[in-house]
Amino acid sequence: MQKRFAALCLSVSFIALSSAPSLRAQVDDKTRQLSHDIFKQLIEINTTDSVGSVTAASEAMAKRLLDAGFSQSDVQVLGPNDRKKNMVARLHGSGKGPTVLFIGHLDVVEARREDWTTDPFKFVEKDGYYYGRGTQDMKEADAILVTTFIRMKQAGFVPDGDLILALTADEEGGKSNGVDWLIRNHPELVKADFAINPDAGGVDTEHGKVIAVDVEATEKLYADYQLLTTNPGGHSSLPVPDNAIYHIADALTKLQNYNFPFELNEVTRAFFKKMSTIETGQKAADMNAILSTPPNEEAIKRLAVNPVYNSTMRTTCVATRLLAGHANNALPGMAQANVNCRILPGHSREEVRQALIHLFDDPKVTVNYVNDAGTVFNKAPDAVALPPVPLKAEVMKPLEKTVEAMWPGALVVPEMEPGASDSIYTNGAGIPTYGISGIAIDVGDIRAHGRDERVPVASFYQGVDFYYRFVTALAKSK
Repeated sequence: MQKRFAALCLSVSFIALSSAPSLRAQVDDKTRQLSHDIFKQLIEINTTDSVGSVTAASEAMAKRLLDAGFSQSDVQVLGPNDRKKNMVARLHGSGKGPTVLFIGHLDVVEARREDWTTDPFKFVEKDGYYYGRGTQDMKEADAILVTTFIRMKQAGFVPDGDLILALTADEEGGKSNGVDWLIRNHPELVKADFAINPDAGGVDTEHGKVIAVDVEATEKLYADYQLLTTNPGGHSSLPVPDNAIYHIADALTKLQNYNFPFELNEVTRAFFKKMSTIETGQKAADMNAILSTPPNEEAIKRLAVNPVYNSTMRTTCVATRLLAGHANNALPGMAQANVNCRILPGHSREEVRQALIHLFDDPKVTVNYVNDAGTVFNKAPDAVALPPVPLKAEVMKPLEKTVEAMWPGALVVPEMEPGASDSIYTNGAGIPTYGISGIAIDVGDIRAHGRDERVPVASFYQGVDFYYRFVTALAKSK
């Protein structure tokens, strides 16, 4: 999961907020109960990579759809092994419109009971929130998608084109990414004209007031690099300058003080242009100033203080892990660090690896590439991050129509995810993918991957309402 980043960058004046529309939802009691029960069921199925089973969640959701009237031939559970099976369902259309794929990952990151105030694998309602691992990332969206497909089936809704739902494994890690596996092994099941991924985008609020609705149209390329230094080591009573730890520390200090070049693309330019109409004062002026040619360097520096604005403007790399030495009284024979990078579209992992080598300028520091399975290579892939997808009218018009109906005056803002998601696989397969989520998370309450993950109860049902309106508008856009 890499969503909600846009919400972190918002800093809007109270004057702007006071006129912003608040959350509201229209969900009948039957739908509310259905979505609640599906959400609870998903949270209480452990789908972590270490001990969980995505298959159990896929089978549970398949049964929900079959019980709602989907035929056996239109609901399949399949995957590379017993724990990592994916679910694919199809709602047949009239053939008059595009086929649309909806993707959502079922796996969640690890969570330790001792770190939480509630059991992370129990669905707990408390103080106006639903707690549990996956409540923000992204079982809330999975539950909403399943609920939406059930509602359409039971209402006899016939879309213009087929609608496909794929709930998948290993977006958060592991060796069996479900979207990638389906595209490689069963492309006929997920072939579509475009895709919607609710693991990106979002409804940005502050203090319950809607500011903007984000749509992800591009994302960064994820990459890990291993920094490695080795030497003979020795007794700690005989220190030498050639200490492995010092080499790694020097390299990381250079990284800490380095900024990759400023660069905007059509989506990030549109993002800052829209955000400049929401922000005020110096920040709004700075956003306009970086859009000029040439961009204003002082404006770039001021905006870069905000981590999300900074990551929107450039490739970013940060140290995330350290390992060195074998004893307190011995010189280290080895030191290594992991550097995690998020690479702008149009650039490759190997390009960034070479940039790091040049930055460190130390022959004692080897920079290797580490793939998703943890395998270390002395060269990274040359494939560049994919360019932004076109903002199709057949997607944007139904979205804008839905947003205007629910939150009059709220802006629809194109964005680039500073992180990454399963959209990398669908976009790579030639299926333009848009990150759209109807879940509102307050700016200061982003807890995905963290302790006591939660979603506001009202936001969840607002998302249920939003997605049914959006999908039915999308499927009948003419």
